[in-house]
Amino acid sequence: MRQLRGQERVITANRQTSWAFADAFVAEDEALHWARDRALDAGLRSVSPGTGAALRLLAATTDAKAVAEIGTGTGVSGLYLLHGMRPDGVLTTVDPEPERQQFAREAFRAAGFAANRARFIPGRALDVLPRLADGGYDLVFCDGDRLESLDCLAESLRLLRPGGLVCFEGVFADGRTVDSAAQPAEVLRLRELLRAVRESQELMSTLLPVGDGLLCAVRRG
Repeated sequence: MRQLRGQERVITANRQTSWAFADAFVAEDEALHWARDRALDAGLRSVSPGTGAALRLLAATTDAKAVAEIGTGTGVSGLYLLHGMRPDGVLTTVDPEPERQQFAREAFRAAGFAANRARFIPGRALDVLPRLADGGYDLVFCDGDRLESLDCLAESLRLLRPGGLVCFEGVFADGRTVDSAAQPAEVLRLRELLRAVRESQELMSTLLPVGDGLLCAVRRG
């Protein structure tokens, strides 16, 4: 059946199978499996293999030397970012829970990354980000409090060099972002984020259908 422009297409079983295949296509090593197990034990949701692979690719494409990550978790996304970054690159990762960051340290070490490849900063993102250098980062990955998404976007734009990338994880919110039913404040904030990024004259953006949705945007020069 022909679809009109702008209408949402039905998610067919074949398309769901294709998305599952895309995740299964990504091979994960023991360090990633270990970090995922720690996240599961802690009740945390990690990025999917497909999302991780996309982050790794983006870090490699930008030849990233300095990356800021909001939401360390147990190190799953950090491992993917480090694998994509330059050998001399440094990941600055922020999380309010130092215990989680300790798991990430162990995962990074198990993957063979030297201790100086990652800088761990405990604290709330909006307390820490203002202390980071203007224009000092090639990529900023946001996987923190959805209610703070717009504030994190503003801080990310300050942190990024021209041509740098900002990425937001989980913008589909398990399908609730496009659900017409009444939604909680965090979903409404995600809708505001999507609108702000799409309409920004400072950004060139796309929405990747990996994991729970990865919103990516390049800061124009």
